[in-house]
Amino acid sequence: MPDAGLPLPAFHEWPVPAAWQAIDFISDLHLSPALPRTYDAFARHLLQNTGADAVFLLGDIFEVWIGDDAMSQPFEGHCADLLADAASRRPLAFMAGNRDFLLGGAMLAATGLGGLPDPTVLDAWGQRVLLTHGDALCLADTDYQAFRRNVRSLHWQTEFLSRPLAERARIAADIRSQSQERRAGAMAEGDIDRAEAVRWMHAMGTPEMVHGHTHRPGSEVLAPGYKRHVLSDWDLDDAAHPRAEVLRLTRGGFQRIAVA
Repeated sequence: MPDAGLPLPAFHEWPVPAAWQAIDFISDLHLSPALPRTYDAFARHLLQNTGADAVFLLGDIFEVWIGDDAMSQPFEGHCADLLADAASRRPLAFMAGNRDFLLGGAMLAATGLGGLPDPTVLDAWGQRVLLTHGDALCLADTDYQAFRRNVRSLHWQTEFLSRPLAERARIAADIRSQSQERRAGAMAEGDIDRAEAVRWMHAMGTPEMVHGHTHRPGSEVLAPGYKRHVLSDWDLDDAAHPRAEVLRLTRGGFQRIAVA
């Protein structure tokens, strides 16, 4: 049970235009040059397949983002071009995850992405939905929460971004390697703290919540009157276990759409 004295985060309100009919939610793509099929499926969805009025990207769109000057690199620049093309067709909103929290104003301006604070309350056609990446709610992982507080600080980010791009890439690779080793020793992937999630939802009058991060797609009731929808991670380069799914919100509620 979470400590009732934990401060609630600041919640941003995002009203949906009345004319919209559908919104797509996507997270945990972990885009990198090593996942070309995943990238291609994402590009097809954004540019050809979605019929939604807007697409909300709820974090970990990139496997790693080490600063907006990474747009000078071939793959990251290619991704920026894709997002700019997609944003010219319909609104795209971006919420930072634990892998791409350094995506900043320069990238947003270059692509036309709208920044989405974590957490955000979406007010859509009379439905109030809490949006979050999800990592801030993984309270049982105290080591990660301490790491998160450190790397989200202005001091850490200023010092890190002052380093050369190649050095940042090496540091990020080392951090990623350490994270994988720590997870390999764990019994299972961590989940959010359900009681704390319900406390957030109750505070903001949001009976439903959408989050990613845990790679456990599905919908379930957390408590009477409070339901969560967990987004799928994407990996269409894994021949044994390919996975990719979009969660769509319409006036009629949520539906899950498999991505070919």
